[in-house]
Amino acid sequence: MTVKNKKLGCVYLIGAGPGDPGLITVHAFEKIKQADVLVYDYLANDAFLRWAHPSAEKIYVGKMSGRHSLPQADIQKVLIQKARLGKKVVRLKGGDPFIFGRGGEEVNELVAAEIPFEVIPGVTAALAAAAYAGIPLSHRDHSSAITFLTGHENPEKQSLSLQFADYAKTDGTLCIYMGIGQLARIVNELITGGMSANMPVAIIEWATLPQQRSCYATLDTIVDRQQAMGIRAPAIVIIGAVVAERVRHNWFESKALFGKRIVVTRAREQAGALTKLLSEQGATVIELPFIKVEPDFDPVTLSEILAGIAVYEWIIFTSANGVKQFFDLFYRAFDDIRCLGPMRIAAVGAATAKAIQAHKLKVDFIPKRANADALADELIASEGLESLQILVVTGNQNRKSLIQKLEQQGRAIVDTLPLYKTSQADLSHSEAAASYREKGADAVLFTSTSTVKSFVEQQAALKLEAGARQPIFGSIGSLTSQSLREHNLPIAFEAEKANLQSFVTSTTAALNEQ
Repeated sequence: MTVKNKKLGCVYLIGAGPGDPGLITVHAFEKIKQADVLVYDYLANDAFLRWAHPSAEKIYVGKMSGRHSLPQADIQKVLIQKARLGKKVVRLKGGDPFIFGRGGEEVNELVAAEIPFEVIPGVTAALAAAAYAGIPLSHRDHSSAITFLTGHENPEKQSLSLQFADYAKTDGTLCIYMGIGQLARIVNELITGGMSANMPVAIIEWATLPQQRSCYATLDTIVDRQQAMGIRAPAIVIIGAVVAERVRHNWFESKALFGKRIVVTRAREQAGALTKLLSEQGATVIELPFIKVEPDFDPVTLSEILAGIAVYEWIIFTSANGVKQFFDLFYRAFDDIRCLGPMRIAAVGAATAKAIQAHKLKVDFIPKRANADALADELIASEGLESLQILVVTGNQNRKSLIQKLEQQGRAIVDTLPLYKTSQADLSHSEAAASYREKGADAVLFTSTSTVKSFVEQQAALKLEAGARQPIFGSIGSLTSQSLREHNLPIAFEAEKANLQSFVTSTTAALNEQ
């Protein structure tokens, strides 16, 4: 007797939007986080993959240079097979799954196989491209209709059924997907059908992403303009009088760091906040996680310290990593934050303090300069620590100077709790490192002495190719700058304050002065 699977999974057909990860829906975001399997296309932003659970299976089915695509029939088989195993399957498709996304074909196969499914729409490329280029797709004086067309039909067809001449006299806006390869034919048919050769046309390449480019011309000159600029797919073609109504000051392409390639050297666990700030200013961010952070502690020492946690009068956190590791372990041992006791709390800088405050705890002391030596000096000068019991939460690279100052100058009784280790990440097979080698960058941002050391040690994996941009080097603070000087790396700028917002401001100023 055949035993059927007790519980089928579900397939979620999700529109990933045009590229900017901020444009995906909240519903889609939640499903990505819950997915057991992620089946994704070329145009799905890499950020979505990082949202998925580390254990989620990731299956690439898109098409791009150097990577083979999976035939549509095989994609549908994958969705069905995984769902029959009881898995939550997310099918990520660029734009919207039902607008030139073959979502209808996949739904039909799921229905035939009796697989539960859900469709989550996405922002389609034409809407996003127009908005990010400042073009109103509708206008009461110029456009009474918006038409979505495709310049790339089913390749199995023996002939093209879409006649663009039929749309030449429309009183509206034409939005053409996948039209770059057929642009000359499309233009010729529209003019032949009676559309004015002076009709405004826009092409937006890589819409909503930092590499977005906009190309403007008239119907009779757009092909030459597109070829001169080297505009390639993916791109949306917008044709109509509304193009002339575009906002002359492009809000997106005028961002302070638009078109700049910036390398972020923080560990992957920390890179998100800095990447977000840079991306908001229009930068293309290359995350090179020179170091990786992993839990690393002695269970006996941890147990002893947690058992007597309430005896400490100060607890000092030297990094946001330490904060995360400490509270992850603390909440395993205790279910009430009050078990921490009446101790006072010090943080080495604003980022560390913010991580502490996320636990609804007040930070009593932050030094004016965000480094361990300053913390010790200022804490001793302002508080007086003689005979006080202090716990310092740190990593495997202990802040020896901090401990020595607290004990010798402050005469405090200090226990150290190392909870994590930082080690060098391997960049030899990193796609981000390959992109850096090929294209270079405008700036490399160093956020710690360990990232400087790793950058120097991994030069073989980071050697720039001929023609690549030569970056300038930026430092987040004095200790990092000292490390750069020790390794004979030129410092173009240092953040005015040792925090991420100040670092981005200093980066913007330095790059705009070039």
